Amino acid sequence: MDILQADHDALLVVMSGVVALVAGFTGLSLTRDLSRKPVLQRQISIALASIALGGGIWSMHFVAMLGLELPVLFYYDAAITLVSALTAILIVGAALLLLHFVKRTPRVITAAGGIVGVGILGMHYIGMAGLQLCRPIYTPFGIIFSSVVAICLCIAAFWIAYGRRQKRNIVLGTICFAIAVVSVHFLAMAGTSFVVVPSRNEFGPTMSNEVLALGVILSSFVLFGTFLWVSVTYLVVEESEDGSNRDDAPAPAPALAAETGSATPIFPGLQIPCERDGTRIFISPADVALVRADGHYTQVYTEQDRLFCVWPITEASKRLVPAGFLQTHRSYLVNPGKVSRFEREKDKGRCIFSAYDLPPAPVSRSKLKFIQDALSAQPGAVHVA
Repeated sequence: MDILQADHDALLVVMSGVVALVAGFTGLSLTRDLSRKPVLQRQISIALASIALGGGIWSMHFVAMLGLELPVLFYYDAAITLVSALTAILIVGAALLLLHFVKRTPRVITAAGGIVGVGILGMHYIGMAGLQLCRPIYTPFGIIFSSVVAICLCIAAFWIAYGRRQKRNIVLGTICFAIAVVSVHFLAMAGTSFVVVPSRNEFGPTMSNEVLALGVILSSFVLFGTFLWVSVTYLVVEESEDGSNRDDAPAPAPALAAETGSATPIFPGLQIPCERDGTRIFISPADVALVRADGHYTQVYTEQDRLFCVWPITEASKRLVPAGFLQTHRSYLVNPGKVSRFEREKDKGRCIFSAYDLPPAPVSRSKLKFIQDALSAQPGAVHVA
């Protein structure tokens, strides 16, 4: 059999890399901060992230395949092409379930990365099996090399993204994930030759490159739309670590209960509108330990719950700081009566709520002295370290 001469369209090669980046960023961002969400919300977020990552892997592969140039006409089996997409989504979903519903140990992160690497490989070779009128011929070296690269880079990507769930780590993990997806495809293609097959071996209906392009455009549109949606949280300006933001002026001193002389906040008639399971409820500020910015809204932490609040952090600050809350950071407000310990290390600080299962609240450098003095004013209530 004569080996066909294959080439690739450079623009579509670049676009396939962009799709891989967008898919990685979207999927890894959708799984951020899931530990405190209800089980149903976690399941929905994981399902969306699986579609973003798995569908992104599929989209990247077929954007690159649309750029494949052969001297003969070729088609795709629609059923096998669909199976390749579903395989990627399901395998990625299994990895994300492992990460978010099992205790996250080094072994679990490694296993999840390996599973996603296998998903990339499975999607690639199942998708290639859908070619009609030409047949791919693989070399052992190409299969082994692409497999090692896929698994190793995916493990690295998940170690970076899940080692510390910070925005910077997610961005770095995204880059590593995109390199993994693109490398697997083109390393595998480098070890693949094509020969003409005179007849079709149809498993399902046949589709041309034009029909495939419509499917890829639709999936990419959904993927890029979701990317824009999750990107909003990254565009919210947060206070810089060096405290140079002009909004860093110390918050007003807390209102005190004058008759007792204590530093306990007072909240005459103030209620915080929150939502729980789609129902509007009102929470007394006295029950709130922490308020954290979440895009254009806020998350309100009580001893038992984390609730969604429609107030932006600026509105929450305007209402709660005069009532006694402390603004430790542009994105954080704390109830000093709920703080059990204040820790300071050089130019950084944080408020600890050890009596509750709550995350610590960071304290910006410009507010360190003010927060430390305010918390020290509570007799015997807060240990300042």
